[in-house]
Amino acid sequence: MKLTTRSRYATRMMVELARHHQNGPLQLGEIAKKQRLSLKYLEQLIIPLKKAGLIKSQRGSKGGHMLARPPEEISIWEIVSLLEGDEGVTPCVSYPDLCEMSETCPTRDVWDLLSEVIRETLSRITLAELAHRYEQKLQKFDNQKQRRS
Repeated sequence: MKLTTRSRYATRMMVELARHHQNGPLQLGEIAKKQRLSLKYLEQLIIPLKKAGLIKSQRGSKGGHMLARPPEEISIWEIVSLLEGDEGVTPCVSYPDLCEMSETCPTRDVWDLLSEVIRETLSRITLAELAHRYEQKLQKFDNQKQRRS
């Protein structure tokens, strides 16, 4: 499985929403600024996330976007598989009929195992955990910056 900018940037956007989960909606422009991402790209990425029920929107002057569920209930795998698909590191893992050697291939078992490890790992990591790790990194960075001043 190749992780494209779609899933990487969408995950960053979702982490930002997770950080502000208790504080109401965030506007995409604010997310784009904080994460140094293209607003136009986030506008495209939010569409499948909303359709999948991971994000909801609120209109109005205090409107914006927010997680549709608590960050503890959303795994990184949900985001990645939505945007990248879940066919594994090679197509033959999910679609053995594509390759005439799939039953005797010397490497297919390795690709299958690798795909499963990726799926299991990303399924265990929640947005809440990633947001917490991010907060710790930001705090550490701020502390180092203050020491240099």
